[in-house]
Amino acid sequence: MAASSRRNPAFARRRLPALAGALLALSVGTAALPDVAFAKGPASLADLADQVTDAVVNISASTTVEARGRTMPQLPPGTPFEDLFEEFFNRRGQGGGGGAESQPRAPRRSNSLGSGFIIDSSGIVVTNNHVIGDANDIQVILHDGRKLKAEIIGKDSKIDLAVLRVKPDPDRPLKSVPLGDSDKMRPGDWVIAIGNPFGLGGSVSAGIVSARGRNIESGPYDNYIQTDAAINKGNSGGPLFNMDGEVIGINTAILSPTGGSVGIGFAVPTATAGPVIDQLRQFGEVRRGWLGVRIQNVDDTTAEALGLKGGARGALIAGVDEKGPAKTAGLEVGDVITKFNGAEVKSSSDLPRIVASTPVGKVVDVTTVRKGQEQTKQVTLGRLEDSDKPQQQAALNRPQPEADVTRQALGLNLSGLSDESRKRFGVKESVKGVLVTRVDPNSNAADKRIQPGDVIVEVGQEAVNAPADVTRRIDQIKKDGRKSALLLVANKDGEVRFVALSLE
Repeated sequence: MAASSRRNPAFARRRLPALAGALLALSVGTAALPDVAFAKGPASLADLADQVTDAVVNISASTTVEARGRTMPQLPPGTPFEDLFEEFFNRRGQGGGGGAESQPRAPRRSNSLGSGFIIDSSGIVVTNNHVIGDANDIQVILHDGRKLKAEIIGKDSKIDLAVLRVKPDPDRPLKSVPLGDSDKMRPGDWVIAIGNPFGLGGSVSAGIVSARGRNIESGPYDNYIQTDAAINKGNSGGPLFNMDGEVIGINTAILSPTGGSVGIGFAVPTATAGPVIDQLRQFGEVRRGWLGVRIQNVDDTTAEALGLKGGARGALIAGVDEKGPAKTAGLEVGDVITKFNGAEVKSSSDLPRIVASTPVGKVVDVTTVRKGQEQTKQVTLGRLEDSDKPQQQAALNRPQPEADVTRQALGLNLSGLSDESRKRFGVKESVKGVLVTRVDPNSNAADKRIQPGDVIVEVGQEAVNAPADVTRRIDQIKKDGRKSALLLVANKDGEVRFVALSLE
């Protein structure tokens, strides 16, 4: 759940899924333990807390929503129910009158409490986007109790950040804290969190970095630091410090079945937040790089089917935007991106984050594996628009096959695409390939969620137009000594994905 606090119970906080199952605590006699050096934290964190606390602030965000009264339905003149509806709405008005059009009501007001921190003594404050939401009145409350009205410089919902500006008193300068290098943090390093849990400002808690690179599926660029430092409602937007007093994370979410801290908190690392903060300050918006591909992960079976040396790695291109930079550079469906702008792409979740953080217009080297051969392409990045719809797939222009007799392969009944079969399964005219008419429920294909109405576009990275093409390619893959076949499968609307099926 998000770690901010709302007084309005109707406000929907983000929640993380509860852990499935329970943890079993085991007690072990100390006499059975070997002689080891037990971890010991710093003697005191008081000096560090004193050093940074004045730069940590509370955020109070208020949203006022105008409440509308009931409005009478617009009925055609002369309808026999017109008088009935007018009388009904008039009776339910305030004091039995007031007219049928609308009834005045007092505006509704909701409040949000969170945390933040000052990164520039000129008055620049960082917090979470979900703390301020659509608030029309934001106050920053300093550690000494002063309240300053804040304006929004910019916000980004994708990594849940917002940058605010306040006007400080020239005679009372603000304390600021620097951003540190989160990439230098290791699991086991000590950290402290300072924030406003449950409205209790200036609360300090300590812990360690439990893990890095956590994906909690809250957005497309998840790369959280996990910590066991206590983070509760109201801590959202507050800083996570290293022992040098540098901010290395922005506390954002907790995993909790109870609503309180259970020692699993998540912070946006400054390596991710830093460039976003800079762009929000400079432009008031985030300008992310765009490659123009749709990708999926590479598992062991897919890696074997692709002949990918070194096992499962990289991001498999499942679609290419016809107007995107990748198309212009010559990237193709079936390519596996293993390196982007010098950074290793270990899994598909790495690529969107790396691309997004790369400047728009920059020419970058993209290393791919195509049919077992490594190659490098130069790509000039475009700009990702927030309003962009899901990326279009590459046009697969292939000749329309004649209806073919049904064949069986890999637990699939296959047929050519005809006007009749398209109508029966609702397959769009633009989708080309071989139609799946039945799936053996005990087959590997069923396990991989291939279903009747899907269309096989490629087998082993070669186009197929008839059932005979599918069986011929499978026979050839078996002769080549492969244990699995890689299929490019489209649904009835033309959305494609790669599926690796075992040949054993």
